[in-house]
Amino acid sequence: MIEPETQWELKRINISDTEEKLPEAGHVRFETGFLTPEEISQILNAIPGDMTFIDKNDTVKYFSQGKERIFARTKAVIGRSVQDCHPPTSVNVVEKILEDFKAGRKDSEDFWIKMGDKYVLIRYFAVRNKHGEYLGTLEFTQDIAPIQAIEGEKRLLSED
Repeated sequence: MIEPETQWELKRINISDTEEKLPEAGHVRFETGFLTPEEISQILNAIPGDMTFIDKNDTVKYFSQGKERIFARTKAVIGRSVQDCHPPTSVNVVEKILEDFKAGRKDSEDFWIKMGDKYVLIRYFAVRNKHGEYLGTLEFTQDIAPIQAIEGEKRLLSED
Protein backbone atom coordinates (compact mmCIF):
# COMPACT_ATOMS: atom_id res chain seq x y z
CA MET A 1 0.00 0.00 0.00
CA ILE A 2 1.01 3.59 -0.50
CA GLU A 3 1.35 5.99 2.40
CA PRO A 4 -0.60 9.22 1.70
CA GLU A 5 1.52 12.37 1.40
CA THR A 6 -0.98 14.46 3.38
CA GLN A 7 -3.68 13.76 5.90
CA TRP A 8 -7.13 13.49 4.29
CA GLU A 9 -9.49 16.16 5.53
CA LEU A 10 -13.27 16.21 5.10
CA LYS A 11 -14.35 19.47 3.48
CA ARG A 12 -17.97 20.45 3.97
CA ILE A 13 -20.31 23.28 4.78
CA ASN A 14 -21.79 23.16 8.28
CA ILE A 15 -25.59 23.07 8.00
CA SER A 16 -26.44 21.88 11.49
CA ASP A 17 -29.99 22.23 12.77
CA THR A 18 -28.85 24.86 15.28
CA GLU A 19 -27.47 27.14 12.59
CA GLU A 20 -30.09 29.75 11.73
CA LYS A 21 -28.63 31.05 8.48
CA LEU A 22 -28.25 29.10 5.29
CA PRO A 23 -24.76 28.70 3.85
CA GLU A 24 -25.52 31.41 1.30
CA ALA A 25 -28.40 33.81 0.75
CA GLY A 26 -31.09 32.51 -1.57
CA HIS A 27 -30.98 28.85 -0.55
CA VAL A 28 -34.03 26.82 0.43
CA ARG A 29 -33.40 24.59 3.42
CA PHE A 30 -34.73 21.03 3.43
CA GLU A 31 -34.49 18.34 6.12
CA THR A 32 -31.68 16.72 4.15
CA GLY A 33 -29.82 19.71 2.71
CA PHE A 34 -30.23 22.98 0.87
CA LEU A 35 -30.59 24.11 -2.74
CA THR A 36 -30.97 27.33 -4.68
CA PRO A 37 -34.29 27.95 -6.48
CA GLU A 38 -32.46 27.48 -9.80
CA GLU A 39 -31.08 24.11 -8.67
CA ILE A 40 -34.56 23.02 -7.53
CA SER A 41 -36.10 24.03 -10.86
CA GLN A 42 -33.44 22.31 -12.95
CA ILE A 43 -33.53 19.14 -10.85
CA LEU A 44 -37.30 18.89 -11.29
CA ASN A 45 -36.98 19.55 -15.03
CA ALA A 46 -34.25 16.88 -15.37
CA ILE A 47 -36.52 14.10 -14.10
CA PRO A 48 -37.65 12.03 -17.12
CA GLY A 49 -41.37 12.59 -16.76
CA ASP A 50 -44.00 15.27 -16.26
CA MET A 51 -44.85 16.53 -12.79
CA THR A 52 -47.82 18.68 -11.86
CA PHE A 53 -48.73 19.74 -8.32
CA ILE A 54 -52.17 20.87 -7.20
CA ASP A 55 -52.74 22.22 -3.72
CA LYS A 56 -55.31 21.18 -1.11
CA ASN A 57 -57.88 23.45 -2.79
CA ASP A 58 -57.47 21.67 -6.16
CA THR A 59 -55.59 24.61 -7.69
CA VAL A 60 -52.73 23.94 -10.12
CA LYS A 61 -49.63 25.50 -8.57
CA TYR A 62 -46.70 23.99 -10.47
CA PHE A 63 -45.66 21.85 -13.42
CA SER A 64 -42.25 20.74 -14.59
CA GLN A 65 -40.90 21.64 -18.01
CA GLY A 66 -38.78 18.61 -18.85
CA LYS A 67 -37.68 17.52 -22.29
CA GLU A 68 -39.95 14.47 -22.27
CA ARG A 69 -43.31 16.18 -21.60
CA ILE A 70 -46.19 13.92 -22.60
CA PHE A 71 -49.21 16.13 -21.96
CA ALA A 72 -48.76 19.72 -23.13
CA ARG A 73 -49.11 22.40 -20.45
CA THR A 74 -49.06 26.17 -20.74
CA LYS A 75 -48.46 28.60 -17.90
CA ALA A 76 -52.14 29.55 -18.22
CA VAL A 77 -53.03 26.46 -16.11
CA ILE A 78 -51.29 27.93 -13.06
CA GLY A 79 -53.99 29.09 -10.66
CA ARG A 80 -56.72 27.16 -12.47
CA SER A 81 -58.91 24.51 -10.88
CA VAL A 82 -57.62 21.04 -11.77
CA GLN A 83 -61.15 20.03 -12.76
CA ASP A 84 -61.00 22.68 -15.51
CA CYS A 85 -57.83 21.09 -16.89
CA HIS A 86 -59.45 17.73 -17.72
CA PRO A 87 -62.02 16.68 -20.31
CA PRO A 88 -65.56 16.55 -18.88
CA THR A 89 -65.61 12.75 -19.30
CA SER A 90 -62.74 12.31 -16.81
CA VAL A 91 -63.59 14.99 -14.22
CA ASN A 92 -65.56 12.48 -12.10
CA VAL A 93 -62.46 10.23 -11.90
CA VAL A 94 -60.26 13.21 -10.91
CA GLU A 95 -62.73 14.21 -8.21
CA LYS A 96 -62.93 10.64 -6.84
CA ILE A 97 -59.12 10.43 -6.57
CA LEU A 98 -58.95 13.78 -4.79
CA GLU A 99 -61.81 12.84 -2.47
CA ASP A 100 -60.01 9.60 -1.49
CA PHE A 101 -56.71 11.44 -0.93
CA LYS A 102 -58.32 14.18 1.18
CA ALA A 103 -60.21 11.61 3.27
CA GLY A 104 -57.03 9.57 3.80
CA ARG A 105 -58.50 6.46 2.13
CA LYS A 106 -55.70 6.35 -0.44
CA ASP A 107 -52.20 7.70 -0.88
CA SER A 108 -51.71 6.89 -4.56
CA GLU A 109 -53.48 5.87 -7.74
CA ASP A 110 -52.01 4.63 -11.05
CA PHE A 111 -53.29 4.46 -14.62
CA TRP A 112 -51.57 3.41 -17.84
CA ILE A 113 -52.55 4.01 -21.45
CA LYS A 114 -51.17 3.43 -24.94
CA MET A 115 -50.57 6.62 -26.92
CA GLY A 116 -49.09 5.73 -30.30
CA ASP A 117 -45.61 4.35 -29.66
CA LYS A 118 -45.71 5.55 -26.05
CA TYR A 119 -46.90 3.50 -23.10
CA VAL A 120 -47.84 6.17 -20.57
CA LEU A 121 -47.90 5.57 -16.82
CA ILE A 122 -49.86 8.24 -14.94
CA ARG A 123 -49.36 8.23 -11.18
CA TYR A 124 -51.07 10.36 -8.57
CA PHE A 125 -49.65 10.78 -5.06
CA ALA A 126 -51.24 12.43 -2.04
CA VAL A 127 -48.77 14.90 -0.56
CA ARG A 128 -49.06 15.13 3.20
CA ASN A 129 -47.19 16.99 5.91
CA LYS A 130 -45.42 15.19 8.74
CA HIS A 131 -48.72 15.13 10.69
CA GLY A 132 -50.52 13.36 7.83
CA GLU A 133 -52.53 16.41 6.79
CA TYR A 134 -53.30 16.63 3.08
CA LEU A 135 -51.34 19.36 1.29
CA GLY A 136 -52.15 18.49 -2.30
CA THR A 137 -51.61 15.99 -5.09
CA LEU A 138 -48.60 15.29 -7.27
CA GLU A 139 -49.25 13.90 -10.75
CA PHE A 140 -46.28 12.13 -12.33
CA THR A 141 -46.51 10.99 -15.94
CA GLN A 142 -43.84 8.97 -17.77
CA ASP A 143 -43.43 7.08 -21.02
CA ILE A 144 -42.45 3.64 -19.75
CA ALA A 145 -42.07 1.99 -23.18
CA PRO A 146 -38.26 2.46 -23.09
CA ILE A 147 -38.15 0.95 -19.60
CA GLN A 148 -40.22 -2.04 -20.68
CA ALA A 149 -37.81 -2.62 -23.56
CA ILE A 150 -34.82 -3.08 -21.23
CA GLU A 151 -33.19 -6.51 -21.43
CA GLY A 152 -30.12 -8.01 -19.83
CA GLU A 153 -27.85 -5.89 -17.66
CA LYS A 154 -25.89 -2.68 -17.95
CA ARG A 155 -23.30 -2.05 -15.26
CA LEU A 156 -21.91 1.33 -14.32
CA LEU A 157 -19.78 2.76 -17.10
CA SER A 158 -20.36 -0.23 -19.37
CA GLU A 159 -20.71 0.30 -23.11
CA ASP A 160 -24.21 0.56 -24.62
